[in-house]
Amino acid sequence: MKQVVQVKLLPTPIQAEALEATLRACNEAASWVSEIAFEKNVRNNFALRKHAYGEIKTRWGLGAQAAQHVIKKTCDAYATLTANVRAGRLGGPNSKQYRKAVGKPVVFRLDSAQPYDDRMLSW
Repeated sequence: MKQVVQVKLLPTPIQAEALEATLRACNEAASWVSEIAFEKNVRNNFALRKHAYGEIKTRWGLGAQAAQHVIKKTCDAYATLTANVRAGRLGGPNSKQYRKAVGKPVVFRLDSAQPYDDRMLSW
């Protein structure tokens, strides 16, 4: 049985700084992975891992699970974009909104949410 628990973190100032740095690193890495996905037209989770996984761990110092989540997050963003395009939510191919959305890589804000799971946290 899986149990979901909502917790409120009360980090010390040093811990809060480390959490923020990790969040920024994850989102910088996600934007970088997005550029690779856009340039190589690779949107599949497993295919994108071949191009980005090692570099994420080396360049940003992220752990294995965080690197996997960064890649998955990027793939999910492109899946959402594709769904919105197919549903016509961005207008037709000649609309400004459509061209803006599909003409460049997805970019993640530095404070965007990052998923955590039991393989990334310990109590």
